[in-house]
Amino acid sequence: MSGTMSQADLVADLKASLHDAAEVFTAASDADFIRHLDLAARDLGRFRRRSLVGTITLTADVDLYAAPADLSSLKSHLWGISPTAARKPWEKGHPGRLPDMREAEVDGVQAIALTPPPTAAQIAMLGSEFRYYYFATHAVGAAAADTTVKPCDRGLLLLRAQAEAMKEMAMRNIKKPVQLRDGLASAPRNGTPASLFQALMEQFEKEAA
Repeated sequence: MSGTMSQADLVADLKASLHDAAEVFTAASDADFIRHLDLAARDLGRFRRRSLVGTITLTADVDLYAAPADLSSLKSHLWGISPTAARKPWEKGHPGRLPDMREAEVDGVQAIALTPPPTAAQIAMLGSEFRYYYFATHAVGAAAADTTVKPCDRGLLLLRAQAEAMKEMAMRNIKKPVQLRDGLASAPRNGTPASLFQALMEQFEKEAA
């Protein structure tokens, strides 16, 4: 194995690990294997959470804002925390009720909703930069530097991608036993795709935890 986190190297090792089963996936430009890796990376986020800081530029009385493309779930925001902690509601300069932050979907597009929307007075007092924490999905990039999964979790990523391949094979009603390359998984080497999927998922979740 090459050992790098680039998409091409990960695809090469995934294909090699599947042995003859790799011949089932015939999409152009390795699209099947790329899909397996992308789904594996997203699922890895259940165990290897990726916390980032996002920024919104606020507009008075506007409650919906674009969400980052890699948003998995929201955590908390930082806007107005210090002034709120320093001033009481009855004291001059208290900003009033700050918005709650939640995920929303508008016309099929993911968004961030602020309720109640920030007022002009609040923006003048606290600034228009709204910073917040969120959990982001993992991604596999063409270049190793663009893959968000850590190199130490490379084996886990490939293991989960193997499971994804077995799931797709099971859904295609393939009954022929398949063999996996030694070294990537200690699951049973032969069996139906459905049984291998279950065994690989159990191993993945055990090792990831």
